[in-house]
Amino acid sequence: MLYLDHAATTPLRPEALAAMRSIGFGNPSGIHGVARTAKDLLEDARERAAGLIGAGPGEIVFTGGGTEADNLAVIGSAIAARASVVTSSVEHDAVLESADFLRRMGHRVEVVGVDRLGRVDPERVAAATATGPSVVSIMAANNETGVVEPIGDIVEAVKKVSPGAILHTDAVQVFISEPVDVDTLGVDLLTLAAHKFGGPKGVGLLYVRDGTELEPLIHGGGQEAGLRSGTQNVAGIVGMAAAMEAAAVDRERFRADVGEARHRFETRLINAIEGLEINGPADERLIQHSHIRIPGVRNDIVLIRLDREGVAASAGSACQSGAVDVSHVLEAMGFSSAQARECLRFSFGWTTTPDDGDAAAVAVLEAIEGLR
Repeated sequence: MLYLDHAATTPLRPEALAAMRSIGFGNPSGIHGVARTAKDLLEDARERAAGLIGAGPGEIVFTGGGTEADNLAVIGSAIAARASVVTSSVEHDAVLESADFLRRMGHRVEVVGVDRLGRVDPERVAAATATGPSVVSIMAANNETGVVEPIGDIVEAVKKVSPGAILHTDAVQVFISEPVDVDTLGVDLLTLAAHKFGGPKGVGLLYVRDGTELEPLIHGGGQEAGLRSGTQNVAGIVGMAAAMEAAAVDRERFRADVGEARHRFETRLINAIEGLEINGPADERLIQHSHIRIPGVRNDIVLIRLDREGVAASAGSACQSGAVDVSHVLEAMGFSSAQARECLRFSFGWTTTPDDGDAAAVAVLEAIEGLR
């Protein structure tokens, strides 16, 4: 199996698995010894995770994943601040659907478009906040194309126009390959999901800058400082912290191997396929993403052929019930439906070797044989 869908999910790192296997069954909300042990493990993981993004332990809220964290960030902050929402047309569905929910509840929502390369204009985002209290949610990097958005510039532009605006970024795709520091970014809220960098599924976190108010979406026992009730998944959280540490230590090696693999992959395809397009600016996309368009070739046929040969790739987000449909991201970038159906996403990860780039290119060339 040649796995090239790491943007959808990554294999579990051995460090995360080992950490999770050592965890007992205690409920951290109890008062006896078993519970206290679980509580100690939970808080240790919180401190370690916080340190890896430049946050304080009290600013970390553990959730059931990235989607929940995005919902809590967007809906929770907009309700608490009685604010409008400003987001972009290429956001993850977790943000766009949260914004749509708020629109139905009476909140003003403005969706800012992008250019052909998938980039958001900071000045357009800032202008959209001028009407009153606003929550701004712009992703750090796109989950389909890997295009990196200028979060620092967006924060600066927004703060000039609307100093009280609340800024959220979904950094789910970024952490595995780039350092994440909340003060450098300047955001108030930030989302991570463990399974995108070698941690377990079903666990994520939301960074909440001290002083930022949120209305909780899940009510009950008041866990996670009252922002996310329910017994915490201690094993998953400990596994997430271990995966974060492993990813941070491995980043230099990761960038070298993945960068070489992508270079080989794209170079071979460019040389072999007339008219091949690589979507997104070369110097403003994550190193692990390669989003390509092969004119005249339908992506669903290519994916089926690749799968038969043991190669796992995708046509876009894996968060839409497994359907191969026209991507809202590509539509926002100006692709026609026919062009969008010619696009493929290959995403490399921590298990990738440089030789995988060559193997992937050969597999694609064989898969499209006879289709053009």
